[in-house]
Amino acid sequence: MAVAPKARAASPRTSTSERPDIWFVAGVRTPFAKAGGALAKMDALDLSVPVVKAMLAKGGRPDLMNWGAVIPNLTISNLAREALVASGGDPTIPASSTIMACSTSMMGAFQAAGMLDGRGRELALVGGAEAMSRIQIGLSPELSDDLRRFMEARSGGQRWSALTRTKFSDIRLFIPQIKNRATGKSMGEHTEDMAKGWAVSREAQDELALASHQKAAAGWQAGFFDDLVLRMDEIGRDGIIRPDSSMEALGRLKPAFDHSGAGTLTAGNSSPLTDGAAAMWVASAEGLKRLPAEAPRARLVDYEVNAIDLFDEYLLMAPAYAIPRLLARNGLTYEDVALWELHEAFTAQVASHIKALQDPEFLKTKAKVTAKLGRFPMERLNPNGGSTAIGHPFGATGARILSQAVKELSALPKGAHAIVSICADGGQGTVALLRNG
Repeated sequence: MAVAPKARAASPRTSTSERPDIWFVAGVRTPFAKAGGALAKMDALDLSVPVVKAMLAKGGRPDLMNWGAVIPNLTISNLAREALVASGGDPTIPASSTIMACSTSMMGAFQAAGMLDGRGRELALVGGAEAMSRIQIGLSPELSDDLRRFMEARSGGQRWSALTRTKFSDIRLFIPQIKNRATGKSMGEHTEDMAKGWAVSREAQDELALASHQKAAAGWQAGFFDDLVLRMDEIGRDGIIRPDSSMEALGRLKPAFDHSGAGTLTAGNSSPLTDGAAAMWVASAEGLKRLPAEAPRARLVDYEVNAIDLFDEYLLMAPAYAIPRLLARNGLTYEDVALWELHEAFTAQVASHIKALQDPEFLKTKAKVTAKLGRFPMERLNPNGGSTAIGHPFGATGARILSQAVKELSALPKGAHAIVSICADGGQGTVALLRNG
């Protein structure tokens, strides 16, 4: 009798359970300072070097390095390579740069995880920096072309010709703005739309902001940040946290993006433009042996990188789609997650995500998740403060939030899970599922 051929199984998404175990290990960062403040004289490379030096001193030689900054610098094309060399690292270590808006260094961690293959690549140094105080002002493309022709000219006549072809209308400066290029709207304007759409009140936003400041201040007071933050000559601790903040003080702030009278986002419930750098380790089980035994670590169980249609959805909503998919894929509910580290670009964005995660219609029709995920445990959210209080240097936030989560998770019982989430400009997001041990 003929035997029927075995049906070929559909190829599932590759999970980390089918690859060698990958571990995220807490690193160090600079203190974070508001743009124009204590770190204002340092560019992205200046900020990166002390962090990379400290990491190399603790962990020795990595097999690769991934670093990133969102705001470009005309003199640095590969910040990772420049930071490695300037820090005295082994120049035979390959170093590459990643850019994914606010998710930059979390995306760098995922990329590094995929490169650790047990064939001489076991340990990666990952991180990023942002120097919001040192954003370079550019020239119009036409004026740049004329200046380049002038510099390339070999005779006085050619130089004169290059100068005289310049039109007055071409003499313009390009000042980078924190706006989405495709929509022309700022992150704050987009989040105002989100807050209105999800009916997130000003009071709810201010309550989350106040909690962020209080938790971050308590974390510093308890010594939680002592081994995560470098002491620098310019500044010794985060400079944005306001331990004396109050609902009354937050309530007196004026809307920052919508001045129509309906705006609810303020400087108090939005993350500020921030200078800083942060790093972490990504390691295989073999790579862990090169790191100090006491370094907090957590296993990467699974992750999600996703994007939404930014013309048909609120710009920063991507993680609200990714989180339920990630949990459903791993058979977990919200209550099964002991720690939630959600990036606070704006507290309105966090509140909107939490509302969406508990909205059956959103989960069913948009996230396409039918599993019953339950109640979101607000009491487990950002226990040592988030970006609203700590700060948000775009390229550094991924490494900052992952290092913070890894340390927090390592203090919980073995087997405990954490979700770490970042929304990013362009309608994108990154989410990691971690486990203690």
